[in-house]
Amino acid sequence: NQADMQQGLDGVKLALKVLNEYYAKEDKAHTAGSGAGSSIIGLLEVVESDFSKDLAEIETTEETAAAEYERQTKENAVEKTTKTKDVEYKTKESVGFDKESAELKTDREQVQAELDAVLEYLEKIHKECDEVAETYA
Repeated sequence: NQADMQQGLDGVKLALKVLNEYYAKEDKAHTAGSGAGSSIIGLLEVVESDFSKDLAEIETTEETAAAEYERQTKENAVEKTTKTKDVEYKTKESVGFDKESAELKTDREQVQAELDAVLEYLEKIHKECDEVAETYA
């Protein structure tokens, strides 16, 4: 769109140049059409002004969009780096937790084995030491 607008503006400028040169000649062959020529030149000047204004707006909009794109791209890069580091640290932390969990599980199994042995020994002692009263039935 910007290229089309620039091409249109260049065309209008060229038309204005040609018409101004034509009506600026000393040759009086065109005196009857000079009023119409000045109207056309006036109309083309308005068109040139509108094209220039629209082209400036398009350029400003594109520059703003480009700046926003650059800002967003940098922001995304920072966010990606941050999240990548977060994943790295959380993975390292997770591995540490897995290792600690395995160690605690092993410790629990050993303590459970000791408890089972103590309970078995206690039951054995109860069988040997507890006196059971006989019932008289």
